[in-house]
Amino acid sequence: MKNQNDYSAKNINVLKGLEAVKKRPAMYIGDVSMRGLHHLVNEVVDNSIDEALVGYADYILITINKDESISIEDNGRGIPIDIHPEEKKSALEVVMTVLHAGGKFDKTSYKVSGGLHGVGVSVVNALSEWLKVEVKRDGKIYFQEYRRGVPLNPVKEIDKAKKNESGTKVTFKPDEQIFKSLKFKFDTLAERMRELAYLNKNITIKIVDVRNGGEEEIFHFKGGLIEFVKYLDEAREPLHKTVYIEGEKDKTPIEVAFQYNNGYVENIFSYVNNINTHEGGTHLVGFKTALTRTLNNYAYKNNLLKEGKISLTGDDFREGLTAVISVKVAEPQFEGQTKTKLGNSETKSTVETLIGEKLSEFLEENPSVGKKIIEKCLRAAEAREAARKARDLARRKNALDSMNLPGKLADCSITDPEHCEIYIVEGDSAGGSAKQGRDRRFQAILPLKGKILNVEKAKINKILENNEIKAIISAIGAGLGADFDASKSRYGKIILMTDADVDGSHIRTLLLTFLYRHMKDLITTGKVYIAQPPLYKIKKGKQELYAYDENEREEILKRFKSNGKDTSSESVEETTEEGSTKGIVISRYKGLGEMNPEQLWETTMNPETRTVLQITLESAATADKIFETLMGDAVEPRREFIEKNAKYVRNLDV
Repeated sequence: MKNQNDYSAKNINVLKGLEAVKKRPAMYIGDVSMRGLHHLVNEVVDNSIDEALVGYADYILITINKDESISIEDNGRGIPIDIHPEEKKSALEVVMTVLHAGGKFDKTSYKVSGGLHGVGVSVVNALSEWLKVEVKRDGKIYFQEYRRGVPLNPVKEIDKAKKNESGTKVTFKPDEQIFKSLKFKFDTLAERMRELAYLNKNITIKIVDVRNGGEEEIFHFKGGLIEFVKYLDEAREPLHKTVYIEGEKDKTPIEVAFQYNNGYVENIFSYVNNINTHEGGTHLVGFKTALTRTLNNYAYKNNLLKEGKISLTGDDFREGLTAVISVKVAEPQFEGQTKTKLGNSETKSTVETLIGEKLSEFLEENPSVGKKIIEKCLRAAEAREAARKARDLARRKNALDSMNLPGKLADCSITDPEHCEIYIVEGDSAGGSAKQGRDRRFQAILPLKGKILNVEKAKINKILENNEIKAIISAIGAGLGADFDASKSRYGKIILMTDADVDGSHIRTLLLTFLYRHMKDLITTGKVYIAQPPLYKIKKGKQELYAYDENEREEILKRFKSNGKDTSSESVEETTEEGSTKGIVISRYKGLGEMNPEQLWETTMNPETRTVLQITLESAATADKIFETLMGDAVEPRREFIEKNAKYVRNLDV
């Protein structure tokens, strides 16, 4: 760790404004649901990570307190507390109460920063019922408290700090007037902390949940990105030892770790200043270009390509590749729909040059690894060629031609994708009810027969031979894999509707695996949803209500019972058919086919009354690992996952 430098109030630059945060919180944190709630923690942690990036911190402690408040503590320099020259008040108060105020705008304090816009902790303060901050620096401990972003007192000294002790501790309680839920999820927070620890190998992050008997995890990975790749490929069989490249070019630190495995899926995760760039960008383009060019040159130079045989493409060089690329850019320019695509043009050539040089050296020194990689790429090329022939044959038969949609698709009459949605439905029976119950103007129905192919274990040519998958590709009409373009989707919403049982869950997982692996942009652009059919119909007299989970079922039962004169003698019978009891009949739906068209429309398809869950991609790395664990070849990781998560299972039909 470095010693403190001249980091004081003059380093805090101000760009004004805060009230808008309370009025439009979603503009600053994404939304006010669970995603936005957890984003508050990330904003504060990012400040601590920024201290680590410049060498002043190596430890972060996150505590979920019993009252659902959160404490984040680091051993960095501590936020300056002296008087700000322009604002005429403590720099600590400026940082906590003024939007776009912080040291990350001052490049003498932070050469690189993880904050996208510098809104940080002031936004957290504005969206908290209360917030308390303690700063240790210069041998003293300072304190200030806020209510909904307003300071209750000036910054004051409350105690003496130990010798050479410094850092910042922020404790906040999210505002129940703003957020739909105040309950933090330990696993959600732990996923991000694990990711940060992989990306910053010199830091230790500890997360403690005092609500659950002190559950805790400590993340510290000396191997950094090497261990990250091993973690991602835990359920796959690697073909060689992880390749690690580290260096700096044009004042841009670059780190890459990658390895090939026995699978068929490309898994590349890119980061800029610890931000997961879901949409890629210039750094990712630079890496891909360097990989393709260097491996191609190596293969030709060492006569590993047979003359007259198939040539290799970029896709061939990335099949079965798991890679993590992390760059630190002083002035990142983000673009794209979610502002997570790097736009700095100079970064492409910087990354491309460094990776090209270092990878060439590695291959010359490790010829056995180079040969294994090229052999893997050649097998990918053979599968690609077989897939091309399958596509050509399919096109000649009009199976993949969007002008000739699959016969079982009941399309909608409106053609504007923004107003259209398609239900991909399990089974012909449910498909029939859905076709009758839908609004034909904007709702299309595609029934599937049985379970689709598990694409996690299949080459692309086998995937294209599957009739159900071909029907999905044709119906959506936006291509597949590298050629996929979400903007060409014929529907603005793709809704998966399966039974609420084990088979239905399996089919839904198979569909999500296919969409994630081969139409990923549908998920990243927020077009994929899961329908939520009711689990129960509860009837009393002429009144019928639907329950979508156990809690709702109990609430309805209480309501029905409270309307009766003699609640103590009233009995409840659970049945899968209509039956008569002393007042209340509960029907447990085993499948969508048990509902008639009117019921299916009323409960699951009517936009005015239905509930659908949007599939989001908060952590691509975590999603990738879960899909591989559940759907891949390795048995042991799947067994461990089931044992760990079995306690969360509800409504399991045996």
